Amino acid sequence: MAELCICDKIKITDKDRLRGELLTDMKNKKMAPIGVFDSGVGGLTVAREISRQLPYENIVYFGDTARVPYGSKSQNTIIRFSEQIIRFLRTKQVKAIVIACNTASALALDAVKDEFDLPIIGVVIPGARAAVEATTNGKVGVVGTEATVQSGMYTKVIQGMNPKIEVIEKACPLFVPLVEEGFKEHIVTREIIEYYLESMRNTDIDAMILGCTHYPLLRSKIREYMGDKIQIVNPAYETAMDLKRLLEEEEMANDETTEHHSEYSFYVSDAAEKFRKFANTVMPLMFRQQM
Repeated sequence: MAELCICDKIKITDKDRLRGELLTDMKNKKMAPIGVFDSGVGGLTVAREISRQLPYENIVYFGDTARVPYGSKSQNTIIRFSEQIIRFLRTKQVKAIVIACNTASALALDAVKDEFDLPIIGVVIPGARAAVEATTNGKVGVVGTEATVQSGMYTKVIQGMNPKIEVIEKACPLFVPLVEEGFKEHIVTREIIEYYLESMRNTDIDAMILGCTHYPLLRSKIREYMGDKIQIVNPAYETAMDLKRLLEEEEMANDETTEHHSEYSFYVSDAAEKFRKFANTVMPLMFRQQM
């Protein structure tokens, strides 16, 4: 059984940064972990899919719970947060990084790929590709944070793949705090879903991207409201498969020929116990508190 370690209030210091930058190449890249990060608990949906599709890979997850949500913050701030977290993950000797946050993927991916010399992927391109493949009438809906929607990144990527597809984007900023506070089954969640999605339900879209990694945790409620005729696209699976292809191309994949039990280590910037409880519902593992 995989082991989960949670450290409360991780400080991303200059010492961590320097230590990470001075690390030499791993003696065994296949054994090195994959770094995954998000503004909070939403990225667990991506980490879970990675664990399913790449069961022999180690994962180091960072949830920036002290600064959630990212969706209301500026691009410069999101880039700065992403850079800090990547520097921290590098101290854990990760071989690749998945930005399991749509907002950071939309606003910071290009900047951090230019800055750091290791493979980094986001969730927007995989999600867009899945929607392009899913739609039959060429009309796709996207729900996401304010920052993701305002960036227009999903529309840009989807229409870059198929210019004929019409994209309707809708910001749903309250979905993230609903998930973070564990309000999935609360009556207010149904009311907020209706408030945000009523206009989209009245369109003729036949595919809808959950453009925030928190949103799949509300998938059943969204499905219930939107109906069965609309295909709900969760980018997590496509992201995991993109990561798998990347690791195989770079000859860094840890496969069954390596005698190794996968290890999952989770770090947060605040509220470790709250994160622990929630994470145990998404990725039910044996936890060990690391102080």
